[in-house]
Amino acid sequence: MKKQLVIITLFSSLFLQAQTGESIKKWSLKDCIDYAISNNITIKTAELTKNTAENNYTLSKSKWLPSINGSVSQNLANGSSIDPVTSTFVTSQISSTNGAISASMPLYQGNQIRNQIDQSELLIKQNSFFVEAAKNNIELSVLEAYIQTLYAKEGIRVAENTLNASVKEVERAASNYNAGSIALGDYTDAQSQAATQKYNLINAKNVYQQQLLVLKQLLELSPLDSLEVEEITDDEITVDLVPNKIEVYQNAINMLPELNASLLQVDINKKDLDIAKGSYLPSLSLSGSLGTGYSNTMDYNFTDQLDLNFNQKIGLTLSIPIFNRNETKVKVQNAKISIEKSELAYNTSKKELYAKIETAWQNTASSQEQLLAAEAARTAAEQSYKLAQKKHELNALSTTDLVIAQNNYTSAAQNYIQAKYLHILYNQLLQFYQGNDIKL
Repeated sequence: MKKQLVIITLFSSLFLQAQTGESIKKWSLKDCIDYAISNNITIKTAELTKNTAENNYTLSKSKWLPSINGSVSQNLANGSSIDPVTSTFVTSQISSTNGAISASMPLYQGNQIRNQIDQSELLIKQNSFFVEAAKNNIELSVLEAYIQTLYAKEGIRVAENTLNASVKEVERAASNYNAGSIALGDYTDAQSQAATQKYNLINAKNVYQQQLLVLKQLLELSPLDSLEVEEITDDEITVDLVPNKIEVYQNAINMLPELNASLLQVDINKKDLDIAKGSYLPSLSLSGSLGTGYSNTMDYNFTDQLDLNFNQKIGLTLSIPIFNRNETKVKVQNAKISIEKSELAYNTSKKELYAKIETAWQNTASSQEQLLAAEAARTAAEQSYKLAQKKHELNALSTTDLVIAQNNYTSAAQNYIQAKYLHILYNQLLQFYQGNDIKL
C-alpha cells in the first residue's frame, strides 16, 4: 500500500507540473516550518484547548455574580389543604397561580472562588506553554524530516552518477569483449554491477518519495500537492565551536515551554490545595426574591390579587461546616500528594532534558570529526576509483577490481553525505536548545 501511494504521488505531481507548465516551488526549511506552524493539526488542537481554558477562566470569574431565576406555577388542590397564596386552611377546591423571581449571591466561600480564578488564570498560562511546546515539537519534526529528505535526494545523485559510470563500463566491456580483449566473466561482472547500481537508484528514489510524504504530512499537504526542498551546498556547511553544554542546559531550562508548563503545574496543584482547605471555612451568601400569586378562595380579581399578594424577601445564610464524612480531609491529603507528584514530574523533565542535551552535545562534537574524516575518505576513494578506471581502460586492472573500487567510492560518498546531514541536524538541535532560530 505504501509503495502504491508513493507511485501515485510521484505520477500525480509530474502530471500536474506538465499541465501547468510551471516549475515546482522549492521550499526552504523556514518555508516548511512557517507553513507547518500555521496549518498543523496538533498545534491547532493545542490552541483550541487553550481557548477552552480561557472560557473556564471567564466562568470562574462569573461565580462572583448573582444567579437569578424566575418561576411560574399553576396548582389545583381538593380537600383539606393550605392555600399556597393566603396560607389559610381551607376545605374547598383551590386553584392558585404563583410567580416569583429569586436571586442568590455568594459573599464568602473560604476564598475558594478567588483561588479558582487564580488557578484558571494559571491554566491559561500553562496551555499557552503547551501551544508553544507543540510548535517546537513540530519545528523539530520538520527539521528532521527536511534533512532526511535532503539526504535522500543527494543519495539519488550519488546513485545516478554511479549508475552512469557503470553503464559506460558496460559499453566499454562489451566493446572489449567483442574485440576479444577481455573474458566473458569480466563482461558479465560489468553487467551485474550496472544492474546492481540501477536497483540502488530505484531504491534511492523510493526512499526520497517516502521522505517527501513524511514532510507533506507534517505540513498537512495533500498527496497531490507538489513539494521540492531547497538543496544546500558543501560550501554552506560550517564547523562551529561546540558550546558549553551546561550553558546550553541552563538556557533550555529557562526557555523551553514544556519545562515552564511542568513547573506551573506545581502552582496549579497548590491552588487545588487552597481550594480544598476552603471547605473547612464557613460560607456566607446573600439571597432575595420577589413573588406574587392568585387564589380562587379570595374575593378579589386576578389583577388585584397580584398587587395585594406581592411580596419581597431578602436574607443572609451562614453555613458552618462541622462534619462531612472526612470528604474535605481526603481532598486536602490528595492535593498535597498531587503537589509532590508534580514536583517529581518537574525534576524528571529536567533530567530528561539534560539527557537530550548531553546526547545532542556529544553527537555534535563527534559529528564534526566524523564529517572531516568522511570527507577525507571520500576524496581518497574518489582518487582511487579514477585511478582504477584509467588502469582498467589500459587493461591493467580486472573488472572485478574496478567494481571493488567503485563500491568503495560509492560507500565513501554515502558515508560523507550521511555525516554531513547528521552534523547539520545535531548542530541545529543545539541551536534550538539555546533558544536560537533553526535555519540552514
